This record gives sequence, structure tokens and C-alpha cells, in this order.
Amino acid sequence: MSFLSVDRDLARQSYYAATAPRTQTFPALQGAVDCDVAIVGGGLAGLCAALDLARRGRQVVLLEARQVGWGASGRNGGQAIHGLACDQETIEAQLGLDDARRVWDMSIEALDLLRQRIAEHAIDCDWRDGYLGVATSAGKGAALAAWADRMARVYGAQFTLVAPSAIQDWIASPRYHSGLHDPRSGHLHPLKYALGIARAAAAAGVRIHEDSPVTALQPGEVVSLSTAQGQVRARQVLLAGNVYLQGVAPQLEPRIMPVGTYIVCTETLDSGLADSLVPSRSAVCDTNFVLDYFRTTNDHRMLYGGRVSYSTMTPPNLAASMHQRMAGTFPQLRDAKIEFAWGGFVDITMNRAPDFGRLGSNLYYLQGFSGHGLALTGLAGRLVAEAMTGDASRFDVFARLKHHPFPGGRLLRTPALVLGMAWYRLRDLLG
Repeated sequence: MSFLSVDRDLARQSYYAATAPRTQTFPALQGAVDCDVAIVGGGLAGLCAALDLARRGRQVVLLEARQVGWGASGRNGGQAIHGLACDQETIEAQLGLDDARRVWDMSIEALDLLRQRIAEHAIDCDWRDGYLGVATSAGKGAALAAWADRMARVYGAQFTLVAPSAIQDWIASPRYHSGLHDPRSGHLHPLKYALGIARAAAAAGVRIHEDSPVTALQPGEVVSLSTAQGQVRARQVLLAGNVYLQGVAPQLEPRIMPVGTYIVCTETLDSGLADSLVPSRSAVCDTNFVLDYFRTTNDHRMLYGGRVSYSTMTPPNLAASMHQRMAGTFPQLRDAKIEFAWGGFVDITMNRAPDFGRLGSNLYYLQGFSGHGLALTGLAGRLVAEAMTGDASRFDVFARLKHHPFPGGRLLRTPALVLGMAWYRLRDLLG
């Protein structure tokens, strides 16, 4: 069974899908269409690029294989956080400190841009300010404090450290030693946000076609994209399908891997209990390599993510095992019922840095957000829109990052990654 078959089953069980009805649909592509820019992928990266390009006067056609926001963009943990999935040192090693600072500053801009789009397009997506990073041991607490100190000195980052003596004021869990708080990051309902961006893009003139998987791409001065019932000819193309491109650009596939991530959501809790779990109502994430992340929703539920699958197989007894994991963090939720359990696949790169670039002069791509894309996808859409309309200066900072294929080739790269992640899990337990 392919991961796409697994993914279809997981998508049906999402809390987000149950609480964000689709009031706007888009027809499948029929016949031949000419345009300035064709975009493959109706997630946040593709939708944000389409919106910006249309507002810059480009005729844009967006092709989505299923429904807009169907993949990770509409099923993720809902946490919009500073930085990238990789450490800044990874960026410094490749680009130098000056450009690493530019990358960091752009990740902060991504948060501002997300808020701006929510306000400008009146997107009701349950936004809340605040992110709490937490450490599970004294050693990890010291590492977190050292990281925050360096980020303040080198990058001007402004975080509030939470000492061990104060951590219980921030989170009602025995599991955590210390933490840091970032008021600029936050969380939202990702599917409501994605659908809001789709509405804004359509209103700006973007032609969106759902149920229109691309079956073939023919490069050239005018790029041709074929679907089952139509064809798009475009002067420029953006590939923003990530792990769902499925053969459209085979040269990109070895540099990313689909990794399953899983989330549960409880029944509605007593509002006093929900408020007591994380009094600031911030999004929370620990600093382990194989991490847990969670937040309380606007309707007083606990939304808890943590398990991952590097084999693309869904963990057995998902709801029960995730409930046990949640109760280990919050014993006061041991009797709370799980109403939703779902998951999806994110695309990771070897170094966890995003992979943006070009295949030839007029074929652009955005991939490799590595589970840290809720805010960054919006920025990526803006950067590629700038590049396609004549100013590639910011896009090319990211495009200079080098990426290597996963070892083992198509047959062995997944088992190799599973073995590697087993080591990181052990390190988390020992740390």
C-alpha cells in the first residue's frame, strides 16, 4: 500500500475537517488554458504564491490534485513558530552569518505576514498569540537557555526564559524542567486559514482547479502541464506539491522524504480545566528530536501531536497510544475521551532546511519545509512571487542552500532513515 492510500484514510478523521466545512469548491480543469503562471499544488505555499502573483498582475492557474488545503497545510499541528526546522548553525555553515541573519529575519517576517493576511482577508481561523518551548530535563533546559542566549546576542531574538521554579506557572505538567516563551509566534486552525487564502486568491483572479492531478510536465519556453481532462500552457511554473508531486519532477524526489506525523484531539473539556493546562493558551512544543507538540483549541479541547512514522506506516492503535502519551504529559486528562485521531505526511530534507530553487529558467519549486511550514510557506509564496516578477534577491538566499539525496536510493532510503531515527529516539530518552 502506498503512503497516498494511507493518507486518504487519515485525512477523513481530522478535527479540522470536521470543524471547517468547505463552502467553496473549484471545478476540475477541462480543456486547454494559457496563462502567465501555472502552480501545481493547492497547499499554503502554492496558494500564497498564487495570491501574490495575481496581485502583481499575473494570470495564474492553480492545479490541485484533490482539494485545496487537503494535505499537510490543512492537517498540521497549527503552530506558527519562529525560525526553521533546522538549527541556525546549519544555515550559517552554508551561507555565512550575514545571510543566516537574513534568513532568521525572514522567518520573523513570515509570522508578521501571516497575521497581516489574516487581518486583510478577514480569515476567521482561531489565531492565538504565544509559543512555549519546553525542556524535559535539566540538561536540555541548559541547552535551551544557551540557545536562547546565543539567539539574543547574535540574532537579536527576544524570548522570555522560564526557570524551573516558574515552569508550573506556565504549564500544568510534571514532565517539564524549564522553557522559553515567544509572544510573537502562535497558533491557529490551519484548514480555516488555508481555505481563507484560497478564497482570497480566487477573488484576486486566480483560476483554481481541484481534482486535477498533473499527469505530465513538458518543459520549454512555454511549459505544458497535462491533466486527465485538460492542459495548461504557461510561461512560468511553480511546483509546490512537495511529497504529492508523484513523478511530475522526479529529479526533486530524492531530496525529500515523506514522514508521517499524528495528532489526536479530545472531547470538549471544562473551560476551567482547559485554561489550567497552559494558562497562557500558547502553543507548546518540547525540544526533543522526536518531539511532542500540543495546544488547547478555542472550543476547549486538547490537540496533541507526537508520534511519527518514518516507514510511512500508521502506528497501530493510534488513538489509544496517543491518549497514553497525552496522559503522560497531563495526568489530569487520563479520563478525557479522544474524539479525533488523524495524521498526514510532511516532506523533510536531509538537513531539515527548506529546499527552494529552479529547474531551468522558468520552472520554480518550493519543498522541504520539514514540518515547520505553517508560517514559512506563506513567506515562500511571497519570495517566489518576487522572483517570478523580476526580483530574485531574497528567493536566491534560500536557493543557495545545498541539499543532498537521502542515502539508499528508492528501495533502501526508508529503512536507513528508520534506523537513524531509532538512534535519535534513544538519545531523547537518555538526554
